[in-house]
Amino acid sequence: MSISRRKFLGWIGAAGLSTAVGSSAGAATNKHFKGYPDSLGVLYDSGLCIGCRVCEDECNKVNNLPPPDKPFTDLDVLDEKRRTTPQAYTVVNRYAGSKGPLYRKIQCNHCLEPACASACFVKAFTKTKEGAVIYDSSVCVGCRYCMIACPFEIPTYEYDRVLDPKVMKCTMCHPRIIKGLLPGCVAGCPTEALSFGKRKNLIRIARERIRRYPDRYVDHIYGEHEMGGSNWLYLSAVPFKELDMREDLGITPAPALTAGALGAVPMVIGLWPVLLTGVYAMTKRSAKVAKQEQEATVAAALEKAAAEAQTKLTEELAKAEKVKEQAVDKAVKAALEEAAKPESEEDS
Repeated sequence: MSISRRKFLGWIGAAGLSTAVGSSAGAATNKHFKGYPDSLGVLYDSGLCIGCRVCEDECNKVNNLPPPDKPFTDLDVLDEKRRTTPQAYTVVNRYAGSKGPLYRKIQCNHCLEPACASACFVKAFTKTKEGAVIYDSSVCVGCRYCMIACPFEIPTYEYDRVLDPKVMKCTMCHPRIIKGLLPGCVAGCPTEALSFGKRKNLIRIARERIRRYPDRYVDHIYGEHEMGGSNWLYLSAVPFKELDMREDLGITPAPALTAGALGAVPMVIGLWPVLLTGVYAMTKRSAKVAKQEQEATVAAALEKAAAEAQTKLTEELAKAEKVKEQAVDKAVKAALEEAAKPESEEDS
């Protein structure tokens, strides 16, 4: 597969030609980022969720995703323990909790310090001031480290797209919220299980619900501190492990955990342009050689075809000449026979 110069330069720009070997990786820092003060988020109250899948339907519509294999009205899929896919940015699963059937909505949690961003050495992931973690496919090199790094197993990959696969995940409807609109799932929820607003206000709302209804909620806001915190927050009537949510993550942000592992990333980044330059040169050389070989092959084929055509033409002309001579001889013979016949009759 050939690499366009535009794509190549995009990679070079993303890798950062000015990055010096030995400098610290921007994503892998030990400094804790507490989030943008006015960032937005979503509070999901599993106790109010009825598993109607309207959020899935709305997400599908606003993101122009293909229709699912089973319609959104089919609630049997809730028991399949699904995960997000390139065609589904959010899914709802049903769990047999200790207090009866419960539901959980799954999507990107939009961490304050995203593991996906900390693992991405070309900075394809960006934490926006609005709170969303967004993805730039134009600089992505397809390494899929983001998928390995995410503790929630959210990013997915378009394996079925051979030429231009992308990493796919929920964007918190970032294009909508910068226009002042609600995320699709929040706008469509009929039970107000999803609340949208400033993260700090959502935490206040969650704490007030826990205070007012201590028998209804576990005294914990999932996402307030997990992995350094996230812009997607959860309330639950049962321990979160009953909703198949990890309770072993601690409060340490992902970059602090990956700082050691990503210590070699600056060297990789520094050498990456060199590597890409070599790859690009080899690719261009390969393409040039392939083109020359193709042109030589075509020329040889044309020359061979022309020679064969000339040979066949010569043979056909020889055959035609022979047929012509035979026809002439036959005609002459017939004329001579016809001319000789009357003389024979007169003599008789």
